[in-house]
Amino acid sequence: MTEGAFELLYLELRQYPEKFYNYFRMNTDTFDDLLDRVSPKLTRMDTYFRRSVSPTERLMVTIRFLATGDSFTSLHYSFRLGISTISTIVKETCKVIWDELHEEFIPTPNRRRWLKIEQKFREVCQFPHCVGAVDGKHIRILKPPGTGSEFFNYKKYFLIVLMAIADAEYRFVAVDIGAYSRTNDSMIFKNSFMGRSVYNRSFDFPPPEPMPGTNGPPLPYVLVGDEAFQMAGNLIKPYSSRGLDATKQNFNYRLTRARRMVECTFGILVSTWRVFGKPIQMKIEKW
Repeated sequence: MTEGAFELLYLELRQYPEKFYNYFRMNTDTFDDLLDRVSPKLTRMDTYFRRSVSPTERLMVTIRFLATGDSFTSLHYSFRLGISTISTIVKETCKVIWDELHEEFIPTPNRRRWLKIEQKFREVCQFPHCVGAVDGKHIRILKPPGTGSEFFNYKKYFLIVLMAIADAEYRFVAVDIGAYSRTNDSMIFKNSFMGRSVYNRSFDFPPPEPMPGTNGPPLPYVLVGDEAFQMAGNLIKPYSSRGLDATKQNFNYRLTRARRMVECTFGILVSTWRVFGKPIQMKIEKW
């Protein structure tokens, strides 16, 4: 087959970096680096009956699916590949990308990393003992087949929730993806693996210590969230806004400065995955 999007567009797009970025939502260097990492596990053997789909084309199909939310049917016409073939390619390639990258880019946090995150929060937000900001982001989707009203929201459209902990450099530390949007953020967090790790204190946070420069009592290292979250030994939220003295107002101000890091991280994520100035409405396919 020589008339699909891969044969007609790939080499031409590489000659125009802006158009390449617009099509893939990543530059050529990032694409090439990703391709080098995943190619060994995406290579398939040719047979007498058909040629295999190359790792480059597999990655192109998958990135296009992730960048636009196009249905498998739409990609089928663009790439001249069967719908079931595209479904298999996307599923396998996503798994390979996760297996190859998650330990480097979203590793399981350990005590050493929490301390590095705390140091950055102290420098940027002047909020010591903060090891992350937690919040949820609602992501609009097309109704997944056979799900009824499971993902339906009071806003009258379908959503999933991205629950995340972010550091002070706008990077995700831990994520939970796919909760039903009609559940509030606090319950989603408590039911997620990272939430359970926080509430049962198994997330390997550093042990309590006095605040820097003081001889006061040892205080725990904490995540910061908004009013929706339930407080715990390692999770705090602002004081209620009524009748605050100057000390509590200052505490709320500093906590809000730290908490906005996760909101800014969501904003960066959304702006990166926009197409022609409009946010993507994702379609979740059954694999």
